[in-house]
Amino acid sequence: MAEVENGMQKKSLTAMARHHLDHARNASAGRSAETIHGGHEHVLRQTVIALRAGQRLDDHDNLGEATIQVLEGRILLASGDACWSGWRGDLLTVPLARHSLEAIEDAVILLTVAKLIAPARPVSERATRSAAGPAPAGKQL
Repeated sequence: MAEVENGMQKKSLTAMARHHLDHARNASAGRSAETIHGGHEHVLRQTVIALRAGQRLDDHDNLGEATIQVLEGRILLASGDACWSGWRGDLLTVPLARHSLEAIEDAVILLTVAKLIAPARPVSERATRSAAGPAPAGKQL
């Protein structure tokens, strides 16, 4: 499903959507997913997620900026009292709050997440800590 040339990687989202939807339809959990770019060690991560109609990703936190591109089917993204419907071709911005996702019909999404990185400490704090010596064992700065 992927071509690599001169360090550039190309993947067919259409083929991946078809593949994962077939798996989700036959899986007891009714879902299939694959991280296609990045991962936990990267800021940016993209994951293809397929859900059989009626399956959901229960309430969970959003720890970064995220979007959902609907590749196939129809989904419902909910956060608190608000909800948004997404159809094939739609791009939804995930709220920075607890949210859930439900497949209204068999669906495949591309979830893109850019994890928020804690801001660096000001130089003055680093200089003060350095002058005071190393941090006590088990404590991170």
